[in-house]
Amino acid sequence: MPKLVDHASRREELVHAVWRVLARDGAAAMTMRQVAAEAGYANGALKPYFATKADLVEASWTHVFEQTNRRVAGAVTGLRGLAAVEVFSREVMPLDGERLDEARVVLAFWQEAAHDATRAAHNRRFMAQWRDSLVSWLDEARADGELTTPADPATWTDGFLTFLLGTQVTAALGLPAASPAHLERQLQAQLEPLRA
Repeated sequence: MPKLVDHASRREELVHAVWRVLARDGAAAMTMRQVAAEAGYANGALKPYFATKADLVEASWTHVFEQTNRRVAGAVTGLRGLAAVEVFSREVMPLDGERLDEARVVLAFWQEAAHDATRAAHNRRFMAQWRDSLVSWLDEARADGELTTPADPATWTDGFLTFLLGTQVTAALGLPAASPAHLERQLQAQLEPLRA
């Protein structure tokens, strides 16, 4: 009788293997064979799930985005306005080892998306979700009287999202200004001008 395979579980194992390989060796060194070995499978076992290395990286990035959103959903429960913005930001920013590894996965995916219109569109859809959340929280902050109105709220939101994504880049590059303490001070510098 053929062995039953839990395909969702297998995909998740492979995604986590990608994270470990990216964190240890970087995207340029990552191969399909290496990921299969890291997960404890033969090289051919990846093909039913991921046809290419780029597909593996995309699945890993999607998992990072969804995992971040799950953390955010739990962390912002009962919060609104600027408190929600602040908590959301800390879930995106690479303030610990796990989120730093996530940033490395994000950078690998962005390298693919920079040269692939379909993957770039995938990234834009997800970033639009984060932007919509930020706009909603800013609207709450304004309604609650905790927000000084920026000259252009949409531009501030876009700039803040750029800041958050930039923290992933600088931390993955190991820049001194991207230590958790530095990033926390930068976050407060972004938020302070908004506080009424």
